[in-house]
Amino acid sequence: MTSSSVAVCELPLFPLPELVLFPGVKLPLHIFEFRYRIMMNTILQGDRRFGVLMVDPADGRVCQVGCCAEVVHYHRMPDDRMKIATVGQQRFRVLDFVREKPYYVGLVEWIEDQPPEQDLRGLATDVDHLLRVVIQLSAKLTGQSIELPDDIPSLPTELSYWIAGNLKGAAQEQQALLEIQDTALRLEREIEILTSTRNHLAARSALEDAFKS
Repeated sequence: MTSSSVAVCELPLFPLPELVLFPGVKLPLHIFEFRYRIMMNTILQGDRRFGVLMVDPADGRVCQVGCCAEVVHYHRMPDDRMKIATVGQQRFRVLDFVREKPYYVGLVEWIEDQPPEQDLRGLATDVDHLLRVVIQLSAKLTGQSIELPDDIPSLPTELSYWIAGNLKGAAQEQQALLEIQDTALRLEREIEILTSTRNHLAARSALEDAFKS
């Protein structure tokens, strides 16, 4: 059964500080809290799915939009802690919290991007190009070789999730991207972010070159 086969369902929830999961993105977790060990033991007997929600560190607020994670591998340690490998599946919105103990369970609805009204391949190409320029400039500034993975998605929606999932250290921005239900808008925002990053790195690179000459 896929997550899209039911419009509304109950889902165990795992709130995490400053962490936003996206569809198709891998998320390793170390499960040590007793309540989440209970949760994992429960879901491993079922469909192995749970929801990841970001907790805003500023006010402790749990975001209402998150992403379902599916456990693809787990290792149980002698003291019942677990190391699990998960991958993001479908996004959801919390309609209500069914219970809070021993762990959160929410009534959720699955959400998807709206059907595109334009050809998104041009936007995807622009995002991919900017990403590679940013990586090249970062490598130059750090003096290190930075290799992009070979499995970067080429389809616009999947690429937009991959880019958003790799904006490390920008959880608020990631949450905003997760909540967008228009692939074109998500790609356009990522173009803005990558363009700003490129310009910043290019300026730093130019300054360093000037001091070296």
